[in-house]
Amino acid sequence: MNRKKLLIHRSMLADLEQHLDHPEITMLVGARQSGKTTILKKLEADVRKKGVKTLWLNLDFEDDYRHVSSQGALLQKIRLELGNQTGIVFMDEIQRKENAGLFLKGFYDQGLPWKLVVSGSGSMELKERISESLAGRKRMFELSTVSFGEFVDFRTEYRYSGRLREFFQVETARTDQLLREYLMYGGYPRVVIANTHKEKTAIINEIYRSYLEKDIVSLLKVEKSESFTNLVRLMASQSGKIVNYSELAATLGISVATVKNYLWYAEKTYIIWKVLPWFTNVRKEITKAPVYYFCDVGLRNFAAGSFGVLSGNDVGFAFQNLICALLKERYSLADTTINYWRTKDKAEVDFVVRRGATITPFEAKYSGMKKIEIQRSFRGFIDRYKPNRGYIINLIHTESAMLDNTEVFCLPFWELLFEDRF
Repeated sequence: MNRKKLLIHRSMLADLEQHLDHPEITMLVGARQSGKTTILKKLEADVRKKGVKTLWLNLDFEDDYRHVSSQGALLQKIRLELGNQTGIVFMDEIQRKENAGLFLKGFYDQGLPWKLVVSGSGSMELKERISESLAGRKRMFELSTVSFGEFVDFRTEYRYSGRLREFFQVETARTDQLLREYLMYGGYPRVVIANTHKEKTAIINEIYRSYLEKDIVSLLKVEKSESFTNLVRLMASQSGKIVNYSELAATLGISVATVKNYLWYAEKTYIIWKVLPWFTNVRKEITKAPVYYFCDVGLRNFAAGSFGVLSGNDVGFAFQNLICALLKERYSLADTTINYWRTKDKAEVDFVVRRGATITPFEAKYSGMKKIEIQRSFRGFIDRYKPNRGYIINLIHTESAMLDNTEVFCLPFWELLFEDRF
């Protein structure tokens, strides 16, 4: 298959299309190289086919940037291209505009007939300052790298779109091959499309260096930060493990406060996710040590020096990282949190999903289980909190069992893609 001729279909496109009917600004954010420009170009092409007039401005280009020197300059450009008719104005790399939040707010508040769709990298200026300025005037969409479901659709050339569960059930060997490929290389679009390991390595290196040398240098206001780079490498080597801030600080030769600050920046720029411990007492939850996972398992592997390789315990950590991503994709509502659970005697459960008053434990097992096995830690959580359901997520096995009044399901990882199981 010549993958370069095939476009990766992103599920978020439908949500973006639906929001075009709303007056609020449509704001698309995400990690560098996650595919924001590509998805907006597809969106623009689709609406133009329907006869909608559009204007595209990429603020990375000086010729386009001059049209946002003032709100008046932007109005002149829009009227030149669109006239007084309704239309859609796409503005890519909006974070390049100084005080972009206030600029967009002033433009929006004029009640003009043009819909604004803006995008930019996950810089602090876009995620925090612009967002605050546009309170009540925008909806923010966060684009991740290519998800496992999107990856499988692409790699099977969309022959099984809408029928992936049937594919997974029948093509078990192919499913395992695709899982291993995804666990090795992750979901950055350019990495997915690249045909060889050499190409993939060169691309992920470029993405990684670009992030460290552009985003982080800009945010930290320093020319070079070896401490930040080394921290990312350390976090990659212990992804999914409980963080000890003091140990990290001592290893890096920086303060605990700096470690926490750097991790905060890495989280806000879509490199890592923070997962807090589960407590019924919320005060304890926010003060105890978290664990971190990488937003893209391929970037995690590259930082850890294992890009394109799966071996030993590393594959288990990579699989756990994937399960975290699948859970975050599934449980993205505001009233839902994803935590981990661990006791003083080191009993632990990988993930605890809390939706309102409902709690559900999940355990990730990179294993082709032949029968359901409920470990002591999982039993301990169920005994203590008595959830209605619990899940053991593995490679291939399907089974269920009752433990007191809790139904425990053993399910293949790909079932997390489908709503009817949860």
